[in-house]
Amino acid sequence: MQRGFLLILSGPSGAGKNTVLDAVLKRCPDVVYSVSATTRPRRPMEVEGRDYFFLTREEFESRIAAGEFLEWAEFCGNYYGTPLTFVHESLARGEVVVMDIDIQGARQVREKMPEAILVFLLPPTMAELEKRLRGRSSDSNAAIERRLETALEELKAGVEYDYVILNDEVERAAAKLEAIITAERCRVGRSEYFQLVKDIVGEQGVMRQDDESAAH
Repeated sequence: MQRGFLLILSGPSGAGKNTVLDAVLKRCPDVVYSVSATTRPRRPMEVEGRDYFFLTREEFESRIAAGEFLEWAEFCGNYYGTPLTFVHESLARGEVVVMDIDIQGARQVREKMPEAILVFLLPPTMAELEKRLRGRSSDSNAAIERRLETALEELKAGVEYDYVILNDEVERAAAKLEAIITAERCRVGRSEYFQLVKDIVGEQGVMRQDDESAAH
């Protein structure tokens, strides 16, 4: 069975990570989204267990103490974290697990799983990023200003990633992310290479051995 791998997608809030991921998930059945846990309030259209696992601060801190997160971070006064069990079980099935996490979380994951693939999603412009954030109508002006300030710092950290995608058009960005997944799937180290070779040359190899014996 082909080995699964972990792919981290990061980028400033409002860069379009969820939109790009949704497009990729529809086309790639072996790619699964790792749902994060958070203490932030649920937005009107969000669904428990699909968008996030919504926890109280006390519940989240209890799970931190129990070692139940692959990574966790505090952002704008709220906790975010990735449940560890889901990731391990999905990788064991050969699936590609995609995590949408911030830079703090990506650094934690790389320390624990250095083989993880890190992809950074850029917004087309800061003006467009601000437009998207204000269009949500779910954050206060102060929260939006904090997110914009954080975005400038995050852009500096993008150099730590393996790949970068400019999200100037969703379908184009999604196609690039899908291409990255396909390329990483083709790495020799993630395939049952010797089994593949055996399947390809097995009968021919036997025939060559027989021919060689006959020649002697």
